Amino acid sequence: MAISSVPASLTSLLFVLILILFDGSASAARSTGSVYEPFLQCLVNHTNSADQISKIVYDQKKISYTSVLRAYIRNARFNTTSTPKPLIILTPLQESHVQATVICAKSIGIQIKIRSGGHDYEGISYISNEPFIVLDMFNLRKVTVDIRNETVVIQTGATLGELYYSIWEKSKVHGFPGGVGPTVGVGGHFSGGGYGNMLRKYGLTVDNVIDAQIVDVNGKLLNKESMGEDLFWAIRGGGGASFGVIVSYTVKLVRVPEKVTVFRVEKSLEENATDLVVQWQQVAPHTDDRLFMRLLLAPESSKVNKSQITIRASVVALFLGGADELVSLLGKEFPLLGLKKENCTEMNWIDSVLWWANFDTGTKPETLLDRNPDSAKFLKRKSDYVQNPISRNGLEWIWKKMIELGKIGLVFNPYGGKMNDIPADALPFPHRAGNLFKIQYSVTWDEPGDVVDKNYTTQIRRLHSYMTPFVTKNPRSAFLNYRDLDIGINHYDKNSYEQGEVYGTKYFNNNFERLVKTKTAVDPENFFRNEQSIPIRR
Repeated sequence: MAISSVPASLTSLLFVLILILFDGSASAARSTGSVYEPFLQCLVNHTNSADQISKIVYDQKKISYTSVLRAYIRNARFNTTSTPKPLIILTPLQESHVQATVICAKSIGIQIKIRSGGHDYEGISYISNEPFIVLDMFNLRKVTVDIRNETVVIQTGATLGELYYSIWEKSKVHGFPGGVGPTVGVGGHFSGGGYGNMLRKYGLTVDNVIDAQIVDVNGKLLNKESMGEDLFWAIRGGGGASFGVIVSYTVKLVRVPEKVTVFRVEKSLEENATDLVVQWQQVAPHTDDRLFMRLLLAPESSKVNKSQITIRASVVALFLGGADELVSLLGKEFPLLGLKKENCTEMNWIDSVLWWANFDTGTKPETLLDRNPDSAKFLKRKSDYVQNPISRNGLEWIWKKMIELGKIGLVFNPYGGKMNDIPADALPFPHRAGNLFKIQYSVTWDEPGDVVDKNYTTQIRRLHSYMTPFVTKNPRSAFLNYRDLDIGINHYDKNSYEQGEVYGTKYFNNNFERLVKTKTAVDPENFFRNEQSIPIRR
């Protein structure tokens, strides 16, 4: 939608009326006045919906500011009194609001952070060490499903749950290979190369993107054709917030059977879990590509001796087929799992989405529409990739370290299948053939406080260090959507390229240089920036 200016004769009157709507007084004093008033005036001048401004702009003195900020914070580590807060939050209702926000933030020289769901492990979409505003996309959440053409247009403020529910409303034999967290926002998930439990059959989210809309640094609304090949390539896995504000993605639907099968099987060390993990590495990345078997590893009290700590290995699976076929397949390929039909549950695809999100069997699909706002625990995540199986001796050493540390869990996500078929440079996401599985390091806690935070973050960093012999090298790769500021921070100064190279090569391997070239071409002044954005070459 193009921006049209409000007639000059009405500008002053509208500006006064809007100030009155905010505060009851046009002369109210504001701590953020030096930014707020010129920014608001600019919005009035550049939007064709000036009457809606009062609904989309929140400064720090507006009563609902705090609730809007907190709504999509999913990591309580970044929801404290000392956490830097945005001067202004904008919640656009249409594309022209996004365009005006970019134009006005650029005109007054203030940093803009873009949030589309809040599942942001390091909070970089809503915190900064310089004055900033947040463009929160949660109102732009329309999902338009076209079953005839097997496509969906998804605004980036939608959640995965809303996407899956919208597909289910229209078809019982279609799905989409996105993540298993229904409250994750589409914008960050897609632009960072998000994945789910159908990646071995259908690849990543971005492997199924066929078009997009983005507001560029000049406030122009572009699609695939008008943005050009390089930018369209970059925003499918390179992180959208480095290049502009992505408003929507158009994706291809995938086919799912009327019945799929899920199971969870758990083993402890006393129940031969180590051999199970050895065999899992031999099977999970190479089996039928309809089967995804996630492996969760965590320390817990032994059932045999409560005073001792063991490791629990949990295999959690989705199979795009029936239970009989699955039991037969794994009886041959994965005998140590000991899968029986009674371990399996057949259901339709939408129910498997709920099952993977840990809802009780029988939960209604409408539950996926619950955004569960303002719900956050304290957490830290890290990632790695594994290209060679870890030996039994290596696993036993890892168990020892996990038990010593006490709380850190590991999640092994198998690759193979479709992931092997797509070249590493086809999209920014490079971690394709040659990778057996990805590791997520995970720790979550409930107690606030710097001492507690340091305890758990130190634990996870130590385990990550211990794993060095078993994971990729030169570079030691990492997954962009498991954002990790331990890797390095871009401080936006003259050395930003050198700093960006530290994390850029880990997230993107050999694709980093093409991302830098694209970034430099489309945003040469580095307006769209964050602590781990794609740097420019000066």
